[in-house]
Amino acid sequence: MTGTTAPRKGGRWIERWDPEDEVFWKESGERIARRNLLYSVLSEHIGFSIWSLWSVMVLFMGPQYGIDPAGKFFLIATATFVGSLVRVPYTFAVARFGGRNWTVVSAVLLLAPTVAALLVMEPGTSYGTFLLVAALTGVGGGNFASSMTNINAFFPLRKKGWALGLNAGGGNIGVPVVQLAALLVIGTAGAGHPRLLLAAYVPLIVIATVLAFVRMDNLAPVRNDTGAVREALRDGHTWIMAFLYIGTFGSFIGYSFAFGLVLQTQFGRTPLQAASLTFIGPLLGSLIRPVGGALADRFGGARITLGTFVAMAAATGVVILASVRESLPVFLVGFVALFALTGLGNGSTYKMIPGIFQAKALARGMSGEAAAAYGRRLSGASMGLIGAVGALGGLGINLVFREAFLNSGTGTGAFVTFLAFYGVCCAVTWAVYLRRPATAVVPAAGAEAKPQLTSV
Repeated sequence: MTGTTAPRKGGRWIERWDPEDEVFWKESGERIARRNLLYSVLSEHIGFSIWSLWSVMVLFMGPQYGIDPAGKFFLIATATFVGSLVRVPYTFAVARFGGRNWTVVSAVLLLAPTVAALLVMEPGTSYGTFLLVAALTGVGGGNFASSMTNINAFFPLRKKGWALGLNAGGGNIGVPVVQLAALLVIGTAGAGHPRLLLAAYVPLIVIATVLAFVRMDNLAPVRNDTGAVREALRDGHTWIMAFLYIGTFGSFIGYSFAFGLVLQTQFGRTPLQAASLTFIGPLLGSLIRPVGGALADRFGGARITLGTFVAMAAATGVVILASVRESLPVFLVGFVALFALTGLGNGSTYKMIPGIFQAKALARGMSGEAAAAYGRRLSGASMGLIGAVGALGGLGINLVFREAFLNSGTGTGAFVTFLAFYGVCCAVTWAVYLRRPATAVVPAAGAEAKPQLTSV
């Protein structure tokens, strides 16, 4: 079987796609999948930069803007919230319009928040206007969901951890890149020139749109499947994995958006000093995400995820100690370690998703391509839901920070809350996916195999 690309519905459509067939994969599938992965990463990367735009815009907003730290945290939280919600429709847009077609549309939509911010970013603009523009940046958060759903369909199960980790990691790195760009602007032109940063992203968005239009493909076998959506909604593992993803990705995006503001508010850093440190954690967390996926491919996603949560709890303990003692060096060590660990966990949790649903297919007596197709169908439907709920963890982190600073002027109470949450994540991962005897997938009537979820 080979992949054939033909004009259809006004775009590039591949009519047949079977990545689990090794002959097909070697002859043409791998080359096509890697090409689509490359341009998916580019578009998603810029999407993340736009979604996290207000994590750096607040660094430009000095006293003349008249917005206190709590108000700035709420701006960031607004962008996080909208980005979380739009992930659900973005997930299903891939099957409705085609992965390539929706990548083009989602890239074009990034112009709206960027141009809007260009117009309003100055002292005297009302807080309500800033809230509206921050909400617009949420479209950048949707790019992740559609991109991951699209790439999940291109790769065979044995390659998903690596491919999804690389796709997500390349997208996540858009966060530190926009923060580094902000550092460059503040360091050269000063904190009074946020429009220079915004103007730089307009041509980048156009380039990503054109490349997606010219170089990407749609997969015709990927169809909107309301039955798959309903089944994913009813499956408990969708919501368990969404909960765990709150702990990994929710932490990554929440900390990424809040890091610079915490440095300014709790440790008295100037905009330039904060910007010179803010990018380090998100950069490490983004670069290490593919490593988390690769480790999960080799050792099992559940094992890597559990180890990650244990280490995150330990790193949070270090951050709490540093916060109490007001030690910036120790705080940075603990906080940067947290970022790296969230990256590992992001990769391992997303590897678990297709493995869980393929294990359920085998338990129902399916085999070969039938099991693989079922796994792709259910994991694709669940990824948007999991990604949306996980991203809401970022909203939670920013709101918890807001309350902590309002009540005590320090983030210590927030970190204590996060420590307790990571403890719960450890318990859930162990109890559901690693406890002996392992939780089995219930087989279909008459099925002999009873695969265990410890293999995910």
